[in-house]
Amino acid sequence: MKFQRFELRHVKLELTRPFETSFGRFTDRHLVIIKVFSDIGTCFSEAPSLHVPFYNYETTQSTLHVLKDFIIPALLKQKQEINDIEDLHHSMDFVRGHNIAKSSIDTAFYHLMSKSQDMPLAEYLGGNRKEVEVGISLGIEDNIELLLEQTKLALNKGYKRIKIKIKPGWDIEPIRQIRKQFGDIPIMADANSAYTLDSVDLFQKLDAFNLMMIEQPLGYDDIYEHSLLQSQIKTPICLDESIETVADANLAVKIKACKVINIKLSRVGGIYPAIKIHDICEEHNIPVWSGGMVESAIGKADCTALSTLPNFKLPGDISPSDRFFNKDIVSSGLVLERGCVLVPTKTGLGVDIDEKRLEDLTVGSPVVLEKYDPLLERW
Repeated sequence: MKFQRFELRHVKLELTRPFETSFGRFTDRHLVIIKVFSDIGTCFSEAPSLHVPFYNYETTQSTLHVLKDFIIPALLKQKQEINDIEDLHHSMDFVRGHNIAKSSIDTAFYHLMSKSQDMPLAEYLGGNRKEVEVGISLGIEDNIELLLEQTKLALNKGYKRIKIKIKPGWDIEPIRQIRKQFGDIPIMADANSAYTLDSVDLFQKLDAFNLMMIEQPLGYDDIYEHSLLQSQIKTPICLDESIETVADANLAVKIKACKVINIKLSRVGGIYPAIKIHDICEEHNIPVWSGGMVESAIGKADCTALSTLPNFKLPGDISPSDRFFNKDIVSSGLVLERGCVLVPTKTGLGVDIDEKRLEDLTVGSPVVLEKYDPLLERW
């Protein structure tokens, strides 16, 4: 396969309601959407970095820069065909980090290959589920009454698990009130690195609430201190931000830093490394689940396909477009039934892009790259 042309767009989607975590409050979502042309067909892919460097160092603008000025010129420069996904990643290895940018190229490869084989993406990856159990992620609200209202709405829609964002001052009491009103429902708490080891007593108190897990309570780049915390609490720790590579996952497993891993395929560089992490965790009896980055339906469809693999044993943060967006960029997207997202059965990614809507939601003009130009190489 050879890449022939790329159209990069900065897309802005309006959220249905503000979404707040320990690191910020958002009213809209900025994404990079790419239309990819190759000798075996065309497809769309997504790079769901945030427009601010709060989750990790990547942003919408840095993603556009790295793709436009480094990764894509290198791909267009190649004379030989890309034979497999390992070849593709070798072609991008000269760029250190920037996994979200790389993930958009990785997923494009899988979309194109599955289409060329006339297979749905999930089937191409080796998955065998027709539906994927999903949970919901609830942001920090202005008061507990609003959180309880959102929890009730989510349960009525059949979501299999409730995740709430926590931060110092918004942790024990929201969880206590959810337990009081809704009983022994599956709950997890996501701290997004808001605490330190000085908060061991707080986490030991949270043990009493029988949570499924506490996600990334300590430093966003830490693995070692999470192992110290896990040894002092009963609640399983789930690592998210600090698992950026296959090596990170290996280390976390070996030093017992967690009992669960959240695999966000964009965070780790795409489907290929995500599958490697899945396999490592399966070998060591560490269940995984698919986290979300408030992606468009493109990214959600990728997460759905990945979640059909056998070690995705916990409900993921996957949802239909209307969960977050007033308008998405698809004419037909994911379907939620009984707390499960139905796995797309159409060839390739399985969701249909509305190109007119994509155009309307694009910020500025798209960047088009279709032939190798030495002037693009600015290093």
